[in-house]
This record gives sequence, C-alpha cells and structure tokens, in this order.
Amino acid sequence: MTSLGGTPTIIWMLNENEQKQLQEALVQEEQRILAAARNTFDLSREGAGDQGRDSIDQSNSEELVSTHLRLRDRERKLLIKVRDAIARLNDGTIDECEECGEPIAFKRLLVRPVTNYCIACKEEAEENERQLTGAEDNSSPE
Repeated sequence: MTSLGGTPTIIWMLNENEQKQLQEALVQEEQRILAAARNTFDLSREGAGDQGRDSIDQSNSEELVSTHLRLRDRERKLLIKVRDAIARLNDGTIDECEECGEPIAFKRLLVRPVTNYCIACKEEAEENERQLTGAEDNSSPE
C-alpha cells in the first residue's frame, strides 16, 4: 500500500480474476468449516441422549464426540486464519509476505490462501524450526 496526499491507495499485485478466485476459495472454506461445526454440535447433542445404553456404547460415543471436538478446535483455528485472509484480501495485502514484504505468488495463495509468507520466508522458518527441534532432540539425556 502507498499513500498519495495522506490517503491510502491499494496497489494490487493480483489481478481482478485472481482476487475473485481467492475470495471464492476463502468463502468456500469458511462455509465448510462452519458446516462442520454445526455437524459437531448436532453430534454432541445426540450424544447427550445416550442414557439407557450400555457403558461400552456410551464410552465409544463419548470418545467419538471428544475426537470431533478436538478436530473442531483445529477447524476453529483455521477459521480464524481464513477470516484474517479475507480481511487481508479486502485490504489488498493478502499477497504481501509478512516477513519480508515481497509478493506472495498467486499459485501459492491459490494452494494455501491463508498463508502469510512467501515461499522463501516459509522455507527459512521451517529450516530454523528443524534446526531448533534437532538441537532439542540432541540435547536430551539418554
């Protein structure tokens, strides 16, 4: 983004068609996550009516609900990222790397529209994480 006379001006690196494709992908993902959350809510309500079933069936049902809730927690975190990406798309910053400010390639955004980093910065972060994890693994007593 640049400013001309104090008024912010959005300069898109993506063309209108690319913006539209990303918008559609993000909205579809948001709708998928919300539908999955509704299904989990329905499942947990059904599980509440398990009285009268034997303890093994009830235990299996509770485990299934617990697994679904853990998955939904991951989905909740993804929903936050999706909504953040929609906001960045509307702001005109979705294709700017948070780390270096360089453009994020459209193909990368299309594959992972919630990304905040260009491929170079993401690879560097992953390498640093691997080195840190490797250092922790090597420092543990045997």
